[in-house]
Amino acid sequence: MNMQTSAVVAPPAPKGLAQMQLPIVMMRDILLKTMFRKNADMVSDIAAALCLPIPVTQELVDMAREQKLLEATGTLNANSGNEMGYQLTDAGRARALDALSQSEYYGAMPVPLDVYREQVERQSIRNIMVTRQQLTDAMGHLILPDSLLDHLGPAVSAGRSILMYGPPGNGKSSISNGIRDALGDCVYVPRAIEYAGQVITVYDPIVHTAAPEEAEDPNALRRPRRFDTRYVKCERPTVVTGGELSLSMLDLVYNPTARTYQAPLQLKSTGGIFIVDDLGRQAEPPQALVNRWIVPLEEGRDILALQSGEKFEVPFDTLVIFSTNFHPNEIFDQAALRRIFFKIKIDGPDQENFLKIFALVARKKGMRLDEATLVHLLKTKYPTIDNVYANYQPVFLIDQMMAICDFEGIPYEMSPDLIDRAWANMFVEDEEIVK
Repeated sequence: MNMQTSAVVAPPAPKGLAQMQLPIVMMRDILLKTMFRKNADMVSDIAAALCLPIPVTQELVDMAREQKLLEATGTLNANSGNEMGYQLTDAGRARALDALSQSEYYGAMPVPLDVYREQVERQSIRNIMVTRQQLTDAMGHLILPDSLLDHLGPAVSAGRSILMYGPPGNGKSSISNGIRDALGDCVYVPRAIEYAGQVITVYDPIVHTAAPEEAEDPNALRRPRRFDTRYVKCERPTVVTGGELSLSMLDLVYNPTARTYQAPLQLKSTGGIFIVDDLGRQAEPPQALVNRWIVPLEEGRDILALQSGEKFEVPFDTLVIFSTNFHPNEIFDQAALRRIFFKIKIDGPDQENFLKIFALVARKKGMRLDEATLVHLLKTKYPTIDNVYANYQPVFLIDQMMAICDFEGIPYEMSPDLIDRAWANMFVEDEEIVK
């Protein structure tokens, strides 16, 4: 998709240990643990495992050699460009085991929290300007009134919080996904960040979609400038939660076995979108969930706590979309509503748009429209529910008719009788069940 968003500035690769801004002992221990766990002995292999440039890795190796924790094997590996091999000394192995007992983390060197904060500013969700065309293209599969895009556009471009409310089955979730698709560009997600000597893993393949690597042009005069590979270039992340969301899911997750932390959902969604679907269906009341977001939404920072109880700030750079079937006044007080920047009602379609959706779905699924059936649907069935149309109904009715046709072994052709049978599955009549 061709987006008009400006290219995000990549994090520059560190040029030396002095630029790393990490505790020297921590870097040395991660080097030793990585060599021990991965059985890596060439600087190029170690550099790839640590996600550091070779010169910086060599500096680290030289420092560990001076401390008698590493030694050269004295052999050159012909398969690795005649690189010198290195191995842990007895003291190095003992130190690696001791370090692993304190924290199992090894591999990619973490990014200091303050350094990561600078990158968050460079790729802020609030720097994005989404045009009407981008939003329309991303939601081309949805039939939406122009007035809805009038409200959605400024909300997305502001990168602030959005509350979408209205009756169920009218595409609030689909609109949320369309907003995600409209963003279109990429951000750099750290594999792990460091605060006060603690490692917090951030990159999560379940949440983050890595962008395909660009092939280098062998004829190019200049090689493309490499970014800091402690980050993964990803599509702007989207975290979707529903009725399972709990307040504890917004806290740091501590792994007592590995003695490392995992970033909570909202930190993983930095630079992207956090969708809270079906607000009001969670175990915690909606008011409590929104109260947890008040400081982050207003101040662009979140507060997390380590196992020790020490609290610290992390950037909060996320477009939060709340979606609910309840009226906002039923689930929030006015103070909470004031904190949510945009409130957008998502209504069901009118009859004209309902017919457009019905025709679009029928064409996609290969079911021919029939005028008598449509008249029967609009004049006989819908008056029984006060002519309240919903976006999910065309898909439901057509899928039901197709399932009946498959069962009866007849061609996909709609009829008043098929509509009656499909309609019976869309609503359940109120009746007393004898127990």
